[in-house]
Amino acid sequence: MGCAGSSQSKEEGNVKKLRKPKPWKHSQPITQSQFKQMRDEFWDTAPHYGGQKEIWDALRAAAEADLTLAQAIVDSAGVIVASSDMTTCYDERGAKYELPKYVMSEPTNLIRDS
Repeated sequence: MGCAGSSQSKEEGNVKKLRKPKPWKHSQPITQSQFKQMRDEFWDTAPHYGGQKEIWDALRAAAEADLTLAQAIVDSAGVIVASSDMTTCYDERGAKYELPKYVMSEPTNLIRDS
C-alpha cells in the first residue's frame, strides 16, 4: 500500500517485464540448421565465461519459452533483467550475463530447411 510518489521496494524495482526482441538480420542468410548450431555452441560455452551454471540453465529455459513462462522462470531463479529483451541480466550476486540476440529470436533472413 503506497501513496503516490512513494518509492518501490528494491525487489519491485528490479522487475522488468519481458518483451520480444526487435527483429534483426544476420550478416548473411543462414539456414535453420546453421542457426541451431550457433545457438547450441553459445549455450555449451556460456557457463565457461563466468556466472552460475544454474542461472545459465534458467536463462536458456527462459530464452526458449514463451514470454509468460520466461517471466516466471527468471523471476523464480532470482535473475535481475537489466534489458527487457533479456540480452543483459544479473544474478543476485551481481554477476553479469549477456545473451546475444540470436539466442532470443530468429533472424529475418533465416532460410527454412526443406
